[in-house]
Amino acid sequence: MGHSQGMGTVTAEMVRDRARELALMDGRSEDELNEADWTQAKLELLGANTEPQIEQDLETEITTKSWDPVPGTSGHQTPSYTQNDDENITEMLVEEGVKEAEHDKRLEANRDEMKENEEL
Repeated sequence: MGHSQGMGTVTAEMVRDRARELALMDGRSEDELNEADWTQAKLELLGANTEPQIEQDLETEITTKSWDPVPGTSGHQTPSYTQNDDENITEMLVEEGVKEAEHDKRLEANRDEMKENEEL
């Protein structure tokens, strides 16, 4: 999820953007991506149970598949919660929001720092 909206199908561009964010958060330029950035981005976007592949494989898969004008998804069952879980859900949502806000702040701070270093 990104900013409380579903992401849809993960694309090579989304993986590339996340890898750039990870490089910035690590104090490197967006152009200084390393294998760890790619791997982490893929794990985050595709799920921890997905084996990481190199970016070229992802790009090749996307460009070699024919375009489907009406893509479908199999969907998934969402967990059922009882009334006793209400407090936990609220806490989880708050923690998720805090983590997202911290991520955005770190990313913006690193972008600002990179701009300042380039101006010097």
